[in-house]
Amino acid sequence: MNAPVELLICATCKRPDGDPDAPRPGAVLAERVAAEGLPEGVSLRVVECLSNCSRGCTVALRGGPRWTYVYGNFAPEADVPTLLDGVARYAASADGLVPWRERPEHFKRNCIARIPPLEAADA
Repeated sequence: MNAPVELLICATCKRPDGDPDAPRPGAVLAERVAAEGLPEGVSLRVVECLSNCSRGCTVALRGGPRWTYVYGNFAPEADVPTLLDGVARYAASADGLVPWRERPEHFKRNCIARIPPLEAADA
């Protein structure tokens, strides 16, 4: 079995319309993801700022010996199925490297960063 995975969702990004009283998009995304349920071995962690404010709702995937990925531009109203599909593919991988052709389109087009595991093999 693969190491556990964390899905981190930024809950502090502001709405594009600037309405300070409206729910934060990342908080809405996290609520919807939690309501849908996560793949086995994946936990949800809502976090303060992932410092990617200009790229919409931002998430990060990390876990054990895997590469960490940061993705942006998720729409809480529409992208929950896509996010959960990408999370499941990531969780099923031993190293976090999901082949390009197997990634959901959103993951191909909205990758912000790819960070090596803490104990990465020397190049």
